[in-house]
Amino acid sequence: MIRDFCDDDFLVILDIYSASKLDELNNEHEKFELLPLLKDKKRLALLQESKVVVFEDSEVRGFGAFYENEIRSLFVHPSSRGIGVGRAIFEYLLEEIEVRALLYVTKSNYRAKAFYEQYGFSVILEFETSYNGKPVIANEMRQVYESQK
Repeated sequence: MIRDFCDDDFLVILDIYSASKLDELNNEHEKFELLPLLKDKKRLALLQESKVVVFEDSEVRGFGAFYENEIRSLFVHPSSRGIGVGRAIFEYLLEEIEVRALLYVTKSNYRAKAFYEQYGFSVILEFETSYNGKPVIANEMRQVYESQK
């Protein structure tokens, strides 16, 4: 079930983030060290101003966040991947946004980009950003058409 985030979920969110964040950088040539969400002031501030939802059945397995038409987070605990948790959260976020969405993804995160493309997203911009002090090439993806899913 997808539901709104509540304060009791915060520690679980931190755990899911810590277990998942570096996966998006797996295809980078550099090796990255995790910057815990509580110490990542920029990403924490973006999350705090967003609407956050969690996927919960017997436990919280993932979360997503959006602000206006920007999807800002989609994280699934590694132990809960491959069973539709991410897809359920993503589809929920798209329904909540109600207009064509945008998101940012690491350029080398091919698996995530292929997933987003199934929902009508295309890369429209490439830019350099950083994670924990190291440069990363990222893509802005926008939903150019609505999927038939």
